[in-house]
Amino acid sequence: MSLTLPSLHHGPAKVGRRSRRPENDDGDVRAGVHARALAAELARTVSGEVRFSDGSRALYASDLSLYRQVPIGVVIPKTYDDVEATLAACRRHGAPILARGAGTSLLGQCCNVAVIIDFSKYLNAILELDPRQRTARVQPGVINDQLREAAEEHGLTFAPDPATHDYCTIGGQIGNNSCGTHSIMGGRTADNVLELDVLTYDGERMRVGQTSEEELAEIIAAGGRRGQIYADLRALRERYGDAVREHFPEIPRRVSGYNLDELLPERGFNVARALTGSESTCALWLEATVRLVPSPPKRALVVCGYHDRFAAGDHVPEIMDLDPGPLGLEGFDHTLVENMRRKERHLEDIRHLPDGQAWLLIEFGGATQQEANEHAEKAKETLQRHHTAPVIEIVEDAHKQDQIWAVRKSGVGDSRIPGVLDTWPGWEDAAVPPTRLGAYLREFHDLCERFGYHSEYHGHFGQGCIHTRIDFDVKTAAGVAAMRRFMEEGTDLVVKYGGSISGEHGDGQSRAELLPRMFGAEVVEAFAAFKRIWDPQGAMNPGKGAGAVHDGYKLDENLRMGPGYRPPAVETYFAFPGDHGSFAEATERCFGVGQCRQLEGGTMCPSFMVTRDERYTTRGRTRMLFEMLQGEAIGDGWRDEEIKESLDLCLSCKGCRGDCPVHVDVATYKAEFLAHYYERRLRPPSAYALGLIPLWARLASHAPRVANTMAGLGPVRRMAGVAPERKLPSFAAQTFRSWFDQHHQPANPDGQPVMLWPDTFSDHFEPDVGRAAVRVLEHTGFRVQLAPRAYAAGARCMTTECSGSPSGWRAVTSTRWVPI
Repeated sequence: MSLTLPSLHHGPAKVGRRSRRPENDDGDVRAGVHARALAAELARTVSGEVRFSDGSRALYASDLSLYRQVPIGVVIPKTYDDVEATLAACRRHGAPILARGAGTSLLGQCCNVAVIIDFSKYLNAILELDPRQRTARVQPGVINDQLREAAEEHGLTFAPDPATHDYCTIGGQIGNNSCGTHSIMGGRTADNVLELDVLTYDGERMRVGQTSEEELAEIIAAGGRRGQIYADLRALRERYGDAVREHFPEIPRRVSGYNLDELLPERGFNVARALTGSESTCALWLEATVRLVPSPPKRALVVCGYHDRFAAGDHVPEIMDLDPGPLGLEGFDHTLVENMRRKERHLEDIRHLPDGQAWLLIEFGGATQQEANEHAEKAKETLQRHHTAPVIEIVEDAHKQDQIWAVRKSGVGDSRIPGVLDTWPGWEDAAVPPTRLGAYLREFHDLCERFGYHSEYHGHFGQGCIHTRIDFDVKTAAGVAAMRRFMEEGTDLVVKYGGSISGEHGDGQSRAELLPRMFGAEVVEAFAAFKRIWDPQGAMNPGKGAGAVHDGYKLDENLRMGPGYRPPAVETYFAFPGDHGSFAEATERCFGVGQCRQLEGGTMCPSFMVTRDERYTTRGRTRMLFEMLQGEAIGDGWRDEEIKESLDLCLSCKGCRGDCPVHVDVATYKAEFLAHYYERRLRPPSAYALGLIPLWARLASHAPRVANTMAGLGPVRRMAGVAPERKLPSFAAQTFRSWFDQHHQPANPDGQPVMLWPDTFSDHFEPDVGRAAVRVLEHTGFRVQLAPRAYAAGARCMTTECSGSPSGWRAVTSTRWVPI
């Protein structure tokens, strides 16, 4: 259903309410499921959170991909019993299931018309860490860095560390078979999974892992659902084993398809590893036992600058043949660095890069810094003998290393500049044999040139896996058709080089239908059979992944902004100049990178750090506003209570504006939304008490003692919305302006004039700050004068070119007036 909008000619438009969905006695029907009846049963049987509201569904309608599907509802379990109860209720109501962690998948596997189970909020414990056995037992919602930091206390680490390692979950990594910078050191996630505690859609719970032939025979002989699963898996192995051996590429980053090779006798019939990377299409897992590997305590970084990405790719085989080999070998090119300069992000970090148009970061480890440095020096000597030697720098300082790694890590978000370079995932992470990387990059570049695409390159050069964000046109039919042709030709190119169309992020919706081009018909049949063994009802993340090649969603379906995308052109109070004056484009900025889900570091987003709730992320709030304009999941427009509730915990601190790689500005979006929400409505008393603080402060300045006494009274505090535990700031006995006008004597009557702009708080509450500013400015030789009260009270931040700048004055800096 669409939003109804009045004429846009007379002030800000009002986003109207849509009519409600048709209902029957069982409640509203979603994808053939009586959602109200299902939600009621889940509320009775689940101790966790059951969220079937419009706003909750909107939050989970997208991931970090091109795709969008509004779910049936969301369950946030607190216990394993909750998960089992959720599956039992969904079975009775015929509802499909999708498990989700941080929601940072790039290929559409984390959105579906299903009941989403979000493990990240509660089921996030490290249950056991055994340094002697070098193992850990974890729940799905554990964040990668939480496990890695706990392991580092024992000199160990969990090797797979994608760029999102500070907020992605282990559950998502196992779902996608993620890799990362240090997969050279320890392999893919599948290579580090020892055992899984899994739960099937039909309610069977079992532990799976490596299985000897004797154990396999015993399990099958025991019968039951588990025995049948193992018998069918053995039969699948016997039927398709030779095809798997023939068609699975022997490369470090084969992530495409199900891991059927793990069922081969020579691989130990490892069912846990076979399920890793199955993207919630076969079963859920409740606990995982994973392998930990030694983590060298000291590191040295060799940074190489090349004249282009192709030369960097050519050097990869030589670097990988070094003895000892690197712990990590990452690369990126000038497009990423140029994006950072345009956004004014990581400017200090990129100064550490040597000259070049493409860079390789080669990390070495050692028990001591001297040992790590020796490995780095040896690598430098070897590379300098090459006739196309790069510019090489060795970085020993740990802080400087972190700064350089921050440049590479930022590729997940800084590959896109909204409105300038709108790149998208899609062809995101193909991998080829590292020995053929340079040649592949040249042909891939030619392919992009032929289609007229611009692409940004970064990735895991040491394992032949390159991330490429491309400026696909996803809003027109012709653009989407071109994207399809590109994906098909790109697949053929990767197959030509003996590679995998997915080298890190799985198949999801974007890759599934392309798998026959890579594996052939027989292996694809095996994938479908593997899914049927685990999920005969077809209810686990339906239409996605390797098991849905023939009956799944196509790569150009369910696009978040496809040819039918027509957001309403609402008028707004704010200008949104960086988004062509469009509120819709402002909400499109967020493409789901999820950096706002960090629990520490930076300032984004405080409310999520406390609650671990998607509603209070920068991403979640922006996504709800995006969905408000679509009118499908959220239909109450500017009057929607769930959006307001989500925004209530936004502190308007602007942390997102600085931390978010695409500069999402929720503080401005909140102000815009509330302006419409309260139009022709009374605001809460606290809004008048605090929102009109400049007026109250000026009145209080005539009798500050009386004002301070009244501010301490209970009724006044309650009206202002101040918590009893908080102390209100006291009005100063004398304002800063009064002091300046009555007592200040210019120290430099002939000095260069500078205008000081006191705000409400420095004037009425903390005049000592203003006085200190005067002393500092006069100490440097300036003649201080105050901005006229009219400017101080209402003028916005002004540049020297701004028509509102006071006549005859210039800014203290060359760019803007800054209030103290």
